[in-house]
Amino acid sequence: MTHVTFLNRQALYLRPDPARVVVRPFKPATEPRDLHPKEKTRANHIVDRVLGLDPEAAASQLIDVLENFDGRHRNLLRTFEFRCDEMEEAFDPHPPFSRIQRQLIGAYFLHEYSFEAAALFNPSIVPHPDQSGAGEGEKRFVLSLRSVGEGHISSLTFRSGTVTAQGIVTVDPTVRLASVPKVVARSPVPDGEAVELAFSPEEDISERLIFPITASQSNGIEDARFVEFHDGPRKTYYATYTAYSGSAIRSELIETTDFQTFRMGPMRGSAARNKGMALFPRKIDGRYAMIGRQDNENLYLIYSDDLFSWDGGVAILRPRFPWEFVQIGNCGSPIELDEGWLLLTHGVGPVRKYSIGAVLLDKDDPSKVLARSSEPLVRPEPSEREGYVPNVVYTCGAMRHGDYLVLPYAVSDTFSAFATIRIDALLREMRG
Repeated sequence: MTHVTFLNRQALYLRPDPARVVVRPFKPATEPRDLHPKEKTRANHIVDRVLGLDPEAAASQLIDVLENFDGRHRNLLRTFEFRCDEMEEAFDPHPPFSRIQRQLIGAYFLHEYSFEAAALFNPSIVPHPDQSGAGEGEKRFVLSLRSVGEGHISSLTFRSGTVTAQGIVTVDPTVRLASVPKVVARSPVPDGEAVELAFSPEEDISERLIFPITASQSNGIEDARFVEFHDGPRKTYYATYTAYSGSAIRSELIETTDFQTFRMGPMRGSAARNKGMALFPRKIDGRYAMIGRQDNENLYLIYSDDLFSWDGGVAILRPRFPWEFVQIGNCGSPIELDEGWLLLTHGVGPVRKYSIGAVLLDKDDPSKVLARSSEPLVRPEPSEREGYVPNVVYTCGAMRHGDYLVLPYAVSDTFSAFATIRIDALLREMRG
């Protein structure tokens, strides 16, 4: 997989698991009104059929549903009732539902969704906000991943793990259950809508799935680039991600301090109309800074005063080597070293092959390129390049731990793997 001696590829893989499911709203397709202009909707037909069951038959049917599904989800009866409440306005006038009828009707308007059936890829990694339990020289981390299920809809999922002082990576076991957050608040903002989300404290981080919520992200939350951002003593985790509506893309921002509650909302400006933006982990000269690619080919340095408005920018990196002649992009937020800002990049070469490289930027003036890798750090190899999109290795962010760079990366838009890199050796190999 690699042509460099200072990279250690780990025997650790995260592959998509179709057994991991959440319950999602199900809406029956409606018949064309010109076919049955005077008939009730299909939803009301379903309600009428449930109400036609005698109480004993309804209770028996609900028991049968629970025997089939209760062990696969948390608080399933409460979920059924909540779904019926959501649908209430769509139902014709009806006699009051009994509790069993309400739960059973809710069950008919839900379905299981296998959110990572197709792919689990494009990871990013940050230090865990809770380092309790870490041994001497170890660091706990949170890994974000893009999961893809039915309909090729992308959502955001998480894992936790540990890296040792020697650079050995382990990922905590994944719990069987999965859940979506409660939408705590919605608010209009310029260019769209912001939402606040909350998961229950008892849910393991690997249970937590952020599925598209707003119209701008209805067909996918893609490629979150998380960074641990420091603003004085305050520490916040931000991630830029691509929101896909089905017809348009744009960059949006997610914010959290604990990976239990989140705020998501759009960014604005000319630089936010494309994908692949990555935030620096602190302000530079009192301003927020990003690396982005507005023109689909080169990398730009962009500044903002308020974190949400991103216009203009200066081109600082252009394709230079054969493995990146088609285009270049960032592979996550810059990492601060004594020597400068270490920026991982991706390059696209012949036969649309994606490889991962690195660039060193000046710490005081990131528009100055001090050095860059002339050859990829990681590239697709014949033994491991098959998948949904062949010939691609890609990452949305690495993490420094002592002398090592911990690099999670995706293979062929299908599964994820890990490598560690000696930072001193990497810097020696880079050139101006």
